[in-house]
Amino acid sequence: MAGTEPGALQSALEATFEKSLISDAVIAESLADRTRMWAFREQMSECQSKEGASIKHDVSVPIAAVPALIAEGSAAAERLSPGIRPVPFGHMGDGNIHFNFSQPAGADSKAFMAQYDEALHEVIYEVVLKLGGSVSAEHGIGQLKTDLLKHVKDPVALEMMRAIKTALDPNGILNPGKMLG
Repeated sequence: MAGTEPGALQSALEATFEKSLISDAVIAESLADRTRMWAFREQMSECQSKEGASIKHDVSVPIAAVPALIAEGSAAAERLSPGIRPVPFGHMGDGNIHFNFSQPAGADSKAFMAQYDEALHEVIYEVVLKLGGSVSAEHGIGQLKTDLLKHVKDPVALEMMRAIKTALDPNGILNPGKMLG
């Protein structure tokens, strides 16, 4: 960051280790390290697909609640589907988590999705909301969560959203019927 003294990140990491807030960290020491780290991040979906079915969430919570989200969400998922494998990754520094879960090793993918897809979304969204977070983060509500919106959004906020949509799009031609139709 501009204006940041050299070693500030290193000092901050050391302080978090001393307080037992983190147990591991890696800092890119070269452009090659940086490139490799980004490649790992970008290949997460491909890696997950090789492990079988996965149920994905793009959620956010206050930064201080990220550890609780991962701990409580993982425990709730394990109670629901023993052997499920949490795969949280993403922008943890801003509270946005791709909180994904891979099927238990050896499970039948279709059976896993049929039995746990909806139920897992419910338990994870419950934890997210309890922690003051949002069920949509980086990618927004999208088409898959439109029904969920009316359950998690304040009715007054929804009406305001509809009013703004109507004011900006009186003829209903922008993304018709997608979210607030």
